[in-house]
Amino acid sequence: MALALGPASAAAGYRLAAFDTVGSTNAEGLAFARAGDPGRLWVASLHQTAGRGRRGRPWFAKPGNLAASLLLVTPVAAEVAASLSFVAGLALADAIVALAPGLGGAAGAGDGRITVKWPNDVMGDGGKLSGILLEAERLADGRTAIVVGIGVNVTHVPPDLPYKAASLSALGLDVDGERVLAALTDAWHALAEVWDDGRGFPEIRTRWLRWGAGIGGPVAVKLGNEVISGTFETIDETGRLMVRAADGTLRAVAAGDVHFGEAATAGR
Repeated sequence: MALALGPASAAAGYRLAAFDTVGSTNAEGLAFARAGDPGRLWVASLHQTAGRGRRGRPWFAKPGNLAASLLLVTPVAAEVAASLSFVAGLALADAIVALAPGLGGAAGAGDGRITVKWPNDVMGDGGKLSGILLEAERLADGRTAIVVGIGVNVTHVPPDLPYKAASLSALGLDVDGERVLAALTDAWHALAEVWDDGRGFPEIRTRWLRWGAGIGGPVAVKLGNEVISGTFETIDETGRLMVRAADGTLRAVAAGDVHFGEAATAGR
């Protein structure tokens, strides 16, 4: 079975560039943009050799896991496009539950086996299933090229990770990267229609809160040498994590390394 878009995504005009092996699907997406590609292009492979995570961390993928990046070329401002990070996490969560409905839980926030850790880490039984990275580049014509990179642990977990991780296989899903890509691209298309160049972010926020891990519980966010701790209350209208401190003050966090539960109370 070859990599292919889902039927709704293909019908909506998205395209696919599939590779047997690729260094980085994000890098390939940006290269397509520089060469004049108009966007709405998925770049995908089941073997990525030089993937990148947040803060320059490597993202390893042996054959069998999925690496997929969506290239968008848009006039939308970078600060608005940043909210696509939430769309990406939701799209993958929706795709997984479409393949295995029993993993989704009920409608309450974070009560299923699949959850989303702020802002976009999709988790399975508390282990990280995916890495999501947005990168942007200003093009010569003034528009912005955005690549939304999504790496999914389909068949295995990369070795020597400093955090708990999971794979779809370990969760009991008998699926391959081809099926995950088809489900992901269709889920993305549906959510992108809702997002509507950022105008629909209030609805994206509402949907994210249904999946959000750790809401109402202890949280610690590391910002350089500072640790912000308290209760994870919600995310605000721009997607910032809202932490209620012990003294009752509310603090908005735009970025940082987040720990929930016991890790949060331990101050790590």
